[in-house]
Amino acid sequence: MIEPSRDLRDICAVVGAGNSRLGKVPGVSSLDLIVEAMRNAIDDSGVKIGEIDGIICRGPDELYSQHQLVGERLGINASFSTTVTNGGASQILSIALAVMAIRHGLATTVICGYGRDAWSRTHKSEADRMRNETRPDNQLAQEFGPEYGYYSAAATHAFGATRHMHLYGTTKDHFGAIAVAFREHALRNPQAMMKKPLTMADYHNQRSIVRPFGLLDCSLRSDAAGAMIVTSRERAKDLKQPPVVIKGFGTHNNLRGWFMDDNMVITAAKKSGETAYKMAGIGPKDVDTAQIYDCFTYMVLAQLEDYGFCKKGEGGDFVASGALRMGGALPTNTSGGQLSEAHAEGVLQIVEGVRQMRHTYPAERQVKDAEIALISGHGGNTVCHSTLILGRA
Repeated sequence: MIEPSRDLRDICAVVGAGNSRLGKVPGVSSLDLIVEAMRNAIDDSGVKIGEIDGIICRGPDELYSQHQLVGERLGINASFSTTVTNGGASQILSIALAVMAIRHGLATTVICGYGRDAWSRTHKSEADRMRNETRPDNQLAQEFGPEYGYYSAAATHAFGATRHMHLYGTTKDHFGAIAVAFREHALRNPQAMMKKPLTMADYHNQRSIVRPFGLLDCSLRSDAAGAMIVTSRERAKDLKQPPVVIKGFGTHNNLRGWFMDDNMVITAAKKSGETAYKMAGIGPKDVDTAQIYDCFTYMVLAQLEDYGFCKKGEGGDFVASGALRMGGALPTNTSGGQLSEAHAEGVLQIVEGVRQMRHTYPAERQVKDAEIALISGHGGNTVCHSTLILGRA
C-alpha cells in the first residue's frame, strides 16, 4: 500500500459549499447547474472571485475541458485547472488534487464541483425515458452485453448484490433498511427530491428492475450540482464560515475489473479507506457520520464493511440494527443521499459532510457532537474509489 503523505493532513480546509437547484430543472444545462452551485459556494465562503486561482471539476462524459468552460462563465484565469474523469470517484479526487496544488504552490484557493442534467436528458422523450441512459452512445457496450439483455449499471451492481447474498446470507430486508433510513433523512431536507415517507412494506412492494434490485434500490435521476472551495488553514481563518479541516484522503482503483478477483464484494473502498485513515491518523471507531456513495443500496452495505464499520459479511445485521439512522451508531447519508436527496455523483455527499462538520443545522438534521465525517466516492465503471475524511477545526 502507498504510504499517505502526512504533511497533507490538516493543512487545508473547505471554506465554502453550495448546491444548485435539485431534481427536475428543465431548460437548464449541466454547465448552468455547476456554475449555479459554484456561485452559491462562493457566496457561502465570502471569498472574492478574484481570489480563486484554481478550478477542478467534472461534468457530463461528453463535455470537453469543462474547467475551461467554468472559468469562462465565472471570469477566472486559473493558475491550476483540470477536469477529472473518474466517474463518481472524481469529486473527492478533486478535493485531494486541490490540497496537493495548494501544498506545492500551484494555487492558493481552488473551487471544485460537479454538475449534470441527468433528469432532463433522460426525459426529453418517452424513448429517452425508457432507455434511461446518460452516457453518449459511443461509450456504451456494443457487444457481449446488450445481445444478452445485460444493460445498465443496475445490472452490473446486481451481480455484486447477488454474490454477497450468496456468500453471507444478505437479504432484501437488509437493502430495504438502507433505503428506509435514507428516506427518513430526506424528509428532513427541504431540498430533497423524495418527499413521501417510505416503509419496509412499500419497499417490498416496489417495481422490479433487475433481480435483486427494485426501483427503490436504485439512485435517482436528477438535475443537480454541488461545489466546494478549498484553501489553506491560514487563509481560512479570515473567512465567513467555520473552516472544515481536510484530515485525510485516499484513492484506489480496481482496474482489473468488477468481475475479477473478489472486487464485487470487496470493493476499492477497502484500500482507499486504509490510505485515508492512515493519513488522518484515525480509524473507523473515530468516525461520527458517514456520507456513502449510494448508487445502489448494495453498494452502501459493501462499503460499510470495507471501511471497517463492521466485518465483511456483517453489513446486513449492521444496517438492520438502525445504525444508519439519526441517533444510530453511524448516521449515514444524512441529507437523503443519492437514493432520496438527488444523484449528483457524490458531490452532494461532500457538501453534506461539510455542513455536518459546521454544526449549523437544526437539531433534527444535525448529528449530535459530530467531529469526524467520512465521505466516499465510487464510479469509473464500478472500479474506481476515493475517500475523504473531514473534521471540525
